[in-house]
Amino acid sequence: MEFLADYGLFLAKTATFVTAFLILLGAGIAVSTKGGDKDKKKLRIKKLNDRYQTMADTLKTAALSKKERKLAHKAEKKQQKLKQKSGDIENRRRIFVVNFNGDIRAHAVEQLRDAITAILTVATPKDEVVICLESGGGVVHGYGLGASQLRRVRDRGIPLTVIIDKVAASGGYMMACVADHIIAAPFAFIGSVGVLVQLPNFHRLLKQKHVDFEQLSAGEFKRTLSLFGENTRQGREKLQQEIDETHDIFKAFVKENRPQLDIDKIATGEHWLGTQALRLNLIDKISTSDDYLLNASETADLYSVEYKAKKKLGDKLAGQANSFMNRILTSWHNETMV
Repeated sequence: MEFLADYGLFLAKTATFVTAFLILLGAGIAVSTKGGDKDKKKLRIKKLNDRYQTMADTLKTAALSKKERKLAHKAEKKQQKLKQKSGDIENRRRIFVVNFNGDIRAHAVEQLRDAITAILTVATPKDEVVICLESGGGVVHGYGLGASQLRRVRDRGIPLTVIIDKVAASGGYMMACVADHIIAAPFAFIGSVGVLVQLPNFHRLLKQKHVDFEQLSAGEFKRTLSLFGENTRQGREKLQQEIDETHDIFKAFVKENRPQLDIDKIATGEHWLGTQALRLNLIDKISTSDDYLLNASETADLYSVEYKAKKKLGDKLAGQANSFMNRILTSWHNETMV
């Protein structure tokens, strides 16, 4: 145990040194490049119909003879003219597609809010917004904001569909349940409507090493549980009360958005596969995002919407250092997560 403790302290020191070095390096580069172009967010729009058509044309070119390709090309041009005359092309509805890949800190919410704002400047109730969502959950405030961003779409009367290919658990499902329709792949993980707080406590180790830990606070419950101090029964009880209250709010939110659910049955913290989730009314349909979007492209114009922030080298290094420390300290942080 003494060896493990010493080894853990060595790793902590090493991580701190590496992080400090990266931050200083990033700060130095940022200072040296000061006065250059400011960071800019760039909106990227891609028409997915063109992508599907390119794929189809490539396969046709490979599979058909030269004569067959000419005939197919003439037939397509004729069909296109007929659609233009009938007005089908002008009257096609639009589907705006946004990819959301959430981490424990819900960093992707920042790009999501910009994408939603851009979409709402042009979308109408005859259009549709599709969110391809992947997340195992994370901090309550981050995923709560993500759910609020999706709620903006529904409040405008614009149909909202969430598609889950792999996982939408806990905070991920908090966001997904806002949708008018939820679609999931057969083996996607769905649910986990629960709340979690976990952290180690090094009080006994510090005491063994004759290290004192001082913590000053104002307010009886400013800090309930601590990494380094001695935790109390009152602190544990207070934190458990906060967890239970957060869980009640989480359940009420899910029930409000999906009243067809038996909330007591699904709010146990468990997750289910897509086929099971369908029987429990956690989702509305079994399919993959590939099938849904490909089928929709036959009757609608599909646009992928993505906001990307252009970062300087110094910011990238600082971000990598921050990410490195987050991975080390995630399980040590006294923070409520869904």
